[in-house]
Amino acid sequence: MSVVPAEVLPGAGVVDGGAGDESALGARARLWPSLAAVYRAQLSRARVARIPLLFVATFQSIGIMIMMRGVVDGGHDARSVVAGASVLVVAYVGLNLLAQYFGQLRGSGGLDHYATLPVPAAAVVLGAAGAYASFTVPGTVVTAVLGSVLFGLPLAHLWVLAAVIPLSGAALSGLGAALGLLAPRPELATLFGQLGMSAALLLGVLPAHRMPETVQMARDLLPSTYGVEAFARSFDGHPDWALVLGDLAVCAAVGVASLAMATWAYRRAAVR
Repeated sequence: MSVVPAEVLPGAGVVDGGAGDESALGARARLWPSLAAVYRAQLSRARVARIPLLFVATFQSIGIMIMMRGVVDGGHDARSVVAGASVLVVAYVGLNLLAQYFGQLRGSGGLDHYATLPVPAAAVVLGAAGAYASFTVPGTVVTAVLGSVLFGLPLAHLWVLAAVIPLSGAALSGLGAALGLLAPRPELATLFGQLGMSAALLLGVLPAHRMPETVQMARDLLPSTYGVEAFARSFDGHPDWALVLGDLAVCAAVGVASLAMATWAYRRAAVR
């Protein structure tokens, strides 16, 4: 009988106290490749199911602007209406639909599938949030352009949407995912998503100075408010870019916090 050194045998890395177990089973997937894979999968899945709802969100925002046109003639109020209606598209998809999606995923046991994969929790949350937020881009741009034409607002600074959409989308998508994952039942997740979208509608579209002081304080707690304010300021003849950047910075900070909360909620729901 010949003796073969253990180092040359297949799977010989599983020695020295099991130090090679990780290499034998395969390394855990890294965050960014996992995020890209989840994003592509969610984008493909949602393309057919969510596009009709995106049309609903866009038509809803355009209809609100048309109704407000009979009340608001122009000026600062018109800027608030157009900015709020544009960000409302993001709230409808990122907050409302994502809350429903994660609520149904948790209720149906779909989280068990993700839990068995070597995918970081942050990749699942960020991938789904990014896919849903991506669908808001065309509707938000169309709403902003039509609203600007309807109220006679300048179109020169619409490029600000390139920052408003992802930052507002991150904040609202993180909140929507957290609501869906923390809700004990899918029905409650749907309810929470609807309530959040209604808050974005009432507190975002209506001019702030027309609201009672207590309602204005509640408005400051809504993540989408700072995206609305940043976009509304861009309609000024000479925008105060420091204030615009300040609003976007707050929106970004809220987005990081809400996505972190959604990641924690995902881990909490996945182990139950």
